[in-house]
Amino acid sequence: MSRLPHAVVAGHICLDIIPGLEGLPPGQFETLFQPGHLILIGPATFSTGGPVSNTGLALHKLGIPTQLMGKIGDDLFGRAIQNIVASYDPALANGMIVDTASSTSYTLIVSPPGVDRLFLHNIGANDTFCAADVDYEKVAQADLLHFGYPPVMKRMYENGGAEMMRLFQRAKAAGVITSLDMTFPDPTSPGGKADWNLILSATLPYVDVFLPSIEELLFVLHHAEYEKLEKAGGGSILGQVTPEILAEASSELLRMGVKIVVLKLGDRGLYLRTARAELLAGLGHAGLVDNQAWGNLELWAPCFQVEVVGTTGSGDATIAGFLSGLLRGLNPYQTMTAAVAVGACNVEAADALSGLCTWEDTLRRVESGWPRHKLLLDSPGWHWDEGHGLWVGTDNRLF
Repeated sequence: MSRLPHAVVAGHICLDIIPGLEGLPPGQFETLFQPGHLILIGPATFSTGGPVSNTGLALHKLGIPTQLMGKIGDDLFGRAIQNIVASYDPALANGMIVDTASSTSYTLIVSPPGVDRLFLHNIGANDTFCAADVDYEKVAQADLLHFGYPPVMKRMYENGGAEMMRLFQRAKAAGVITSLDMTFPDPTSPGGKADWNLILSATLPYVDVFLPSIEELLFVLHHAEYEKLEKAGGGSILGQVTPEILAEASSELLRMGVKIVVLKLGDRGLYLRTARAELLAGLGHAGLVDNQAWGNLELWAPCFQVEVVGTTGSGDATIAGFLSGLLRGLNPYQTMTAAVAVGACNVEAADALSGLCTWEDTLRRVESGWPRHKLLLDSPGWHWDEGHGLWVGTDNRLF
């Protein structure tokens, strides 16, 4: 291509503050953290979190010109976010919204040795983000708008998701490809209790690519099934997910109006389901998607083998890999491979970004014979495509 496609990434952003607890005795969280005690710890690490940072900066590292549109307060934490983003490229922060009436979102991540992490999160300005905060003139100059984490953004889920529907309507009117990501909400929060069937039914007709995890999707749309699978899996549903569950879930989303469904499956890889070719025609003003190549597909890509250091931002990185392939005009098989490759690079580092390679280096690693994890599917209608390293389904129901 003579010009690389551009992306805008909007939605949730926060400042992650991670106290240095590495020197504490392992496994003594309860005895050390007592009221009135002074505990000497190491220096804190500051980083940005949320899809605007994780997916947006990952796209930037993969070579896609990207504009970030998150909402922050006019405070020290907001300036810290701007400084961190600008350290990658000063132009990245030009679309950030500074709201003098709101505080910047932050997360205190308490991660003592030998204990699962504890997150203390303040939603801050994310709760006030609305459709009018997006600069649609800049969106119209791009090729894709990606939006993330509406379950932790009050204006996006209240009133039946009217504001989120309005945002995606305006983005589609600007002529770009639209994509949407979710996050797992606090079950007791308003976002966790919202009617997501109603919200997604209203919004997905204006969404081209929907990329939730299977956990997020079943939790918000089929909570009873989610709890049943979680119980059967001893706390995790991933080992219980079958091709039949994925086909049923993706069929429901395609009926709601989305064109391309991508379901993140953790260490079991990535699942793709697409609408029929004629519904993909004209996806975005750049004409990047070959609708005949992408139409009516069902694929499942296994993960690449790596030594896992951390999983922070792995789903966001996988999304960045998928969108990079889509924007570069790759076919669906290549795009799925690129997505799981970028996700695999991500987990080789503790944070969300430092494990990522350039686009070219990532593809070279794939082409060098990078081994994948074994994924066995004993389900009718599926076959292993050795040439692409993917499972291919033959579910030809038309949507």
